[in-house]
Amino acid sequence: MRIQKYLSQSGVCSRREAEERILEGRVVVNGETAQIGMDVDENVDVVQMDGSRVSGPEKDKVVLAMNKPKGYLCSNSDPFSAQTVFELLPSPYNKMKLFCVGRLDKNSQGLLILTNDGELANKIIHPSSGIVKKYRVLLNRDLDEKIIPVLLRGVVSEGEKLKASKIVTDPQPDAPKARCRVEVWLNQGRKREIRRMFEVMGYFVKELKRFQIGGYVLRRIPEGAYKRLTQVEIAKLLRND
Repeated sequence: MRIQKYLSQSGVCSRREAEERILEGRVVVNGETAQIGMDVDENVDVVQMDGSRVSGPEKDKVVLAMNKPKGYLCSNSDPFSAQTVFELLPSPYNKMKLFCVGRLDKNSQGLLILTNDGELANKIIHPSSGIVKKYRVLLNRDLDEKIIPVLLRGVVSEGEKLKASKIVTDPQPDAPKARCRVEVWLNQGRKREIRRMFEVMGYFVKELKRFQIGGYVLRRIPEGAYKRLTQVEIAKLLRND
């Protein structure tokens, strides 16, 4: 089994994150620094990440949907002792090796998927899957619609190309018009992508809430709470409605 697949199936991170950690030299196999693509045998090889042994692929796959509140980090641990989303989970989930699928920054809220299924995570977050994530965004001022084509083509921030796949300027047609409220669709997931792309255009994102991933819509989960998804609901994550 390839080392990045081994790590993702072990529930320590997604395959994409595994590749990043391998490149950073944080993964060791039998005392030697791992390389992307190397094979490991779970019955023979000793795999460590950040000095801790990786116990091998998880047998029980768990997928949780959480309504993340503001103020929590999408991290398994934080050196500055900030609150993490995993502190919101009761037993037995707080003892499982779960990780976040497509992180939300500390000041963002809404739909967050937690799992130990690395293959599922990779399908959701990899751009080649085309899974759309939808966000409701409150800007500091009215949006000039002339910048929408620019954001759809993409802007560059810190050497990365950031782009939306769709921007809806009237996301709640039954409510009074508020041109500072927009809906943004993404089919890639770079760090703080929405905030950064609007900053390039001179805007500040005051509020950001993810409400849909694929065909799964956040409904009836109170802020700070979660639910374990059924197979039918998991299938919705992998399609675009």
